[in-house]
Amino acid sequence: MPVLATADPEVLAGEDQLDRPVRWLHPAEVADIAHLLRGDEIVLMTGVILGDDAESIRDYVRSLAGAGAAGLVVELGRKWASLPEVLVSACRREDLVLIALHREVRFAAIVEEVGARILDAEVEDLRASEYIHETFTQLDVEGARPEEILAAVVRIASVPVVLESSRCQVIGYDTAGRSTAAVLGDWGRRSRGIVLSGRTGYDRRTGWLMTVVGSRGDDWGRLVLLTDTLPNRRDYVLIERAAAALALHQMRARARDSAERNTHTALLAELRAGRISDELVVRCEAAHLPVRSRRFVAIALRRRLTAQDERQWSLTDLAAAVVKASRSLRIPMLVGLDTDHVIALTSMPGNLSPDAMTASLAQEVRKAAHVMIARGEVVDRLEETFRTLIDARHILDAAEADDPRPWITLADVHLRGLVHLLRDDERLGLYVRRELGPLQAYDAERGTSLTTLLKVFLEEPGGKAAAAKRLLLSRPVLYERLAKIESILGVDLEDPHIRASLHVAVLARSLADDEAHRSHGE
Repeated sequence: MPVLATADPEVLAGEDQLDRPVRWLHPAEVADIAHLLRGDEIVLMTGVILGDDAESIRDYVRSLAGAGAAGLVVELGRKWASLPEVLVSACRREDLVLIALHREVRFAAIVEEVGARILDAEVEDLRASEYIHETFTQLDVEGARPEEILAAVVRIASVPVVLESSRCQVIGYDTAGRSTAAVLGDWGRRSRGIVLSGRTGYDRRTGWLMTVVGSRGDDWGRLVLLTDTLPNRRDYVLIERAAAALALHQMRARARDSAERNTHTALLAELRAGRISDELVVRCEAAHLPVRSRRFVAIALRRRLTAQDERQWSLTDLAAAVVKASRSLRIPMLVGLDTDHVIALTSMPGNLSPDAMTASLAQEVRKAAHVMIARGEVVDRLEETFRTLIDARHILDAAEADDPRPWITLADVHLRGLVHLLRDDERLGLYVRRELGPLQAYDAERGTSLTTLLKVFLEEPGGKAAAAKRLLLSRPVLYERLAKIESILGVDLEDPHIRASLHVAVLARSLADDEAHRSHGE
């Protein structure tokens, strides 16, 4: 501001806090001002009330930081020609902004200017908030779709917005004209690294303003605004109002979901629970799923996000695509919705090849959406369908996200699939801790990443040379770190049995971490 610029200000501490919001200013030549502060104030002083005792100066700075003050501005000339080092070092230690004014200035003029700006900003915020509420109320009345809600966010904020599921998978987005790859690249890893302490929060490192979407007890996603600057109050109002509109749309969509979809989902839940009865058989046949002299196989589908996707797909959209494909191919099928995927149970005559059926279905569904498809084992009786339904879901969760195969079966996930099936067995957790515990403790204590290095080494088919290249390490450095791992774990990595044992432990730990990330998102 011009009024401060004329005072020749110099920032001496807290440079990284200069973008912190300021709520008000207090000119205060009082040593015990802290109890009068409410947080986010700038304290203006000449320093005449402070003695030369170093400890009293430190106590004063600590009291300001403890009260949540945004910064301290000191006018030179009355008390000091230059600020004492003890004051500067104390502010640096407390990460408190410290600014020295080398020329005299009227504190009242500063307060008047800043106060006017704060009040103007609050009035503007109120106007913006009113516009936001009017906009989203109209969208609610019109029953706007998610893409229309996200487009409204971008029109108001002019920055990208992303809607993700509780498992950190992108459900919808609007890039605000930016590159899709730049906005969504490596989204899952980036998102899982950010933890919200409340329902709405800002991550300064990434510039993400986030809020939970859903009603309490039924949260199903997060809305993320990718800000370019520190968000203001209207940004918080915008993202929370948009999240409310998305939650309302979801509730309406569930209410509008067809009776057929609800019926199929309920039937699949009962079949998966193994509650087979004469009544259930009749209900399956009434839902046009033949059960006599048939074979059954479950298929789980989850949308794959690609940079070419233009349409934002919900689970309902994907289920509709599966239903359309089954009708086109004349394949009887129950199609239901699960937490983050579509599950279908197919009834096949004995002369129909499961591979041929799956290939035809995959081809039809992929005309509408990019999907990952997992297929359970074929069973011969309705009473055994719980096995194929459970298998399909486990295979989908255990498979690598970038698996290129047209569909995946239990045989394709190999050891990874077995470990995934055993993931809730406490003995597997004990095994992982026994095999990797000392190495994980070493990493935690010293900030190293030897566990990650071991994982790459064990998974790299090209041996040590390929592992060194993948890790961007020289061979001698890799050998040295592998030797350190051997020393910590007390093993010989040349022993194939040891490598196999550690590989199982590393795989189990990796799957457990993935599950923890998904659970946290939920």
